[in-house]
Amino acid sequence: MEQPALSFFCELPVDELTKLFDGRFVIDDLRDLDATLCLGIIDLSEARAKVIQRLNKAGVPVIAWLLLPEEDGYWFNAENYEQAAGRYVTFKAWTDQYDLKWAGVGLDIEPNINDMRGLTRKEDVNPILAKTFHRYTNKKHIQKAQRAYQALIDLIHADGYVVESYQIPLIIEDRKAKATVIQRTLGLVDIDVEREVLMLYSSFFRPDGAALLWSYAPDADSIGVGITGGGVDIEGVIDLDPLSWDEFSRDLRLCVMQGKPIHIFSLEGCVEQGFLSKLSTFAWDDPTDVPGKSMVIRAGRTGIASLLWILERPWVILLALASIIGLGFLFKQNEDNKE
Repeated sequence: MEQPALSFFCELPVDELTKLFDGRFVIDDLRDLDATLCLGIIDLSEARAKVIQRLNKAGVPVIAWLLLPEEDGYWFNAENYEQAAGRYVTFKAWTDQYDLKWAGVGLDIEPNINDMRGLTRKEDVNPILAKTFHRYTNKKHIQKAQRAYQALIDLIHADGYVVESYQIPLIIEDRKAKATVIQRTLGLVDIDVEREVLMLYSSFFRPDGAALLWSYAPDADSIGVGITGGGVDIEGVIDLDPLSWDEFSRDLRLCVMQGKPIHIFSLEGCVEQGFLSKLSTFAWDDPTDVPGKSMVIRAGRTGIASLLWILERPWVILLALASIIGLGFLFKQNEDNKE
């Protein structure tokens, strides 16, 4: 069985990024794997540009994974589309300044990082819940955000880049319910790009992580596997042990069985745990157990999709209540007539 197309996320401050690529070992491993690097553009510094120039010279394809300053939400969402557009403009100027070459542009669609952190602080919970409810009731805002992001994607295309997006799997339930409830509530945006990567990180969902990956994999253009280590620090929200080699191997083989490309989070985690060098001799066709139909995952997905369908159409609830009340009234009238 052939190795699938591999991409590695890398999300490091510039000093750590420079250290990671000291020497040629990591670059050589990426070349041997014919892998793409999705590099988080945390800053637009000269030092980061120099690392990219080295990767360009070595022939390693690099996707520009666009990110915002943390005060603007870090990931792209329905509230910061103006900042996202501004970031792309400054990114383009930086690209031209240092003559950087890109294999594409990545848009990471996730909730505001400050909201996620605020949920762990008691004094911030009520304001965040109020903000969430306001988003949920505002359908026009999500429509405006979708138009803004599609305009940004059109601009990126006009500059000659393909676009990929990184989405949490709940976006699939919104689509199946023909709803925007998840998007409005969490600030996500459903966008049309060449390749959508679903972040199916089994480390978040132990002991059902493999079952969740297997359940959502058919909906993904590429499967996000992880977490092997690294990433932003969100204490109390994202604070889990990274994948072991056995878990990582299992997830990779499940992706191959689905015939899907793989996005691995993260490169730095793979290097730290010694996974990257092991992949050059990895037996992709070794057998692995296919997850059974987890009742938890299946019931959860069915329940979420049903709830979203109803919440998108609250008139259904009102109609049902009116029907029950009407039937009750008719039944009572019938009983009164019999008396």
